[in-house]
Order: sequence, then structure tokens, then C-alpha cells
Amino acid sequence: MNAAYYFFSDVHLGLESDEKEKLKEKKLTEFLDIIKNDAREIFIAGDLFDCWIEYKYVVPKGYYRLFTKISELVEKGIKINYIAGNHDFWKGDFFNKEFGIEICHTHIEREIEGKKFFIHHGDGFAHNDTGYRILKKILRSRTSQRLYSLLHPSIGIKLAKGTSESSRKHTSNKDYSKKDGLKDRAFEKIDEGFDYVIMGHRHKPMMISHDNGYYINLGDWIDHFSYGVYENGKFELKTFNDTSEDLIKQKEKIG
Repeated sequence: MNAAYYFFSDVHLGLESDEKEKLKEKKLTEFLDIIKNDAREIFIAGDLFDCWIEYKYVVPKGYYRLFTKISELVEKGIKINYIAGNHDFWKGDFFNKEFGIEICHTHIEREIEGKKFFIHHGDGFAHNDTGYRILKKILRSRTSQRLYSLLHPSIGIKLAKGTSESSRKHTSNKDYSKKDGLKDRAFEKIDEGFDYVIMGHRHKPMMISHDNGYYINLGDWIDHFSYGVYENGKFELKTFNDTSEDLIKQKEKIG
């Protein structure tokens, strides 16, 4: 019986040149192809795409290889959980209709093998980020999205990509204070009784213990190609390197 639970975030497909993005997509599909043999569930903790804006009859072009692989995993009976991030939250019913995947716009609380998990993209938890929290409520409101949908898709998607790039530059240069708001919030959730608090958003892979729990930041698939796996009562933060042989060797060691 499949018993592994996989977690990754911040792939940001569409971020760089077409050539680089094709290589990134290929690497991601190789990863998914390998883990399909033992994965029970997969958790995508936000920002799979650098910019995703969906119209009733139009979605961003490309990503054929990824969508084919996702369809294969779902047909194999692997549950895929997808939390919307701050770059790919604007989703309609495409993922539900095509793959049966419900998009979560908040967070996921789950019990896995007797352990309590709290999974969130991490956006909005940083200190000194009140402006973003207000903007997040505005952008995710149904009224705002209905008004935006009146724009022609060519204009709307182009504008959204420009906004996504500006947001990323703003986030990377912003001073959020010396305190790590994501870590602080994670420790609060652990104090509430969660064993594992998993986030992305910061693109910095780390695993920090606190009392009887752990805060894990999944890193990204831009520089680190990091992911988390929970199996046999143990959580590990790993890296998928340049060839699929690395993960195959890791799975052989476990097995």
C-alpha cells in the first residue's frame, strides 16, 4: 500500500525564459513520475505557477506535460491537494473539472498517521505586511474578480503577469523586520497542538524543531528544488537534484 506523503511549493512555472521553464517543467514531471509509485497524497503548498489567471473559457497556455502527469497521478488514485499561493490564487473551475482537484484558498489541517499537520502557503504571515493582507482580501473578493474578468484575456493575463513580477520584486526587497513571521506563526500553531507546520512562500528550505513539533519551509523549485516527504512516521526535507537517479537511490535506501 502506498504510504508516502509528498509536499512541495513555489515552482513558479512561467517565471523565466521559455527554455528554462521547459527544463523546469521536465524536471518537475520527472519528480512526479518517480514518486507516483509510493505516493498516497501530494500537497502543493502554493505558487505552482508564477502567474495564473483563469477566465471562463480561457486559461494560460502551455504546461501540457505537467497537466498530462497530473491527470495520470489522479487516475492512479493519488490524491492531490492544492493550496493557492499569492501568485496563483486566481483560479476558477479548471482544475476541478479537468482533474477533480479542489483548490484550497486558506489552509489545510490534516491528521496523518496520528500526527497533526497544518499546511499553509505562508503569505500574509510576515511582520510589517499589513498592506499585503489588505490587498489580499481585495484581490480575492468575488467582486474584484468579476470586474477583472470583463477585461479581454490577452490584456488581463498580460497585466496580471506584470503585476506578479512587480509583487515579487517588492517582496524580495521589503524589510519584514528581524523577526520571521512565518516561523512565529508556525510556533503558535505547534503550541496549539500541531506536530508539523508546513509552509512555502519564503523560498528558503528549513526544518526547525519547537517543543514537540516542527516548522518546515519547503523552499522552492527555482534554486533549491526542495521537497518534503512524510513516511513511516518521519518527515524529511530533501532535494531533487539534476538527475532522477538521486531520488531513485533515496527510495531504494528507504525500501
